[in-house]
Amino acid sequence: MSFSKRSVIDDLEIMDKAEIVDNTPKLTLEEVEDVLTSILNRYDGINYTIEMGDRWNNGTMILKPGNDSQAKEIPLETFFHKIVMVRDRLRVLEQNINSHKKLTPEEKFDLQQYITRSYGSLTSFNLLFKDKEDYFVGTGGKE
Repeated sequence: MSFSKRSVIDDLEIMDKAEIVDNTPKLTLEEVEDVLTSILNRYDGINYTIEMGDRWNNGTMILKPGNDSQAKEIPLETFFHKIVMVRDRLRVLEQNINSHKKLTPEEKFDLQQYITRSYGSLTSFNLLFKDKEDYFVGTGGKE
């Protein structure tokens, strides 16, 4: 049996397998998922573009106070980017909870419910998204 070591990530060695051996240690699916989650979290996951609906391009959100003070204008692209960042951080939190080794299944479920309710609170912003696949989904399973 011969392996050549390429790199080390924490306690995991990534090796090129030179030959198949029956007594080679095997990883469970859960161990593989934990390693992948760790790597994706370390390097900010997989980057993909979430598009804002075309009608909102170059738009402005105006926050008008109830008194006579000056209104605040925010480019919709900036606001949309912040909403997407909140969603991405909730997803990372969800992954970390699901892969946490010391939480019981009941504790994971309870924490997961808070995340689901947070998604539900953010469904009002779904109108900004171009694709329905990117929508927030709450406990009702609909937008």
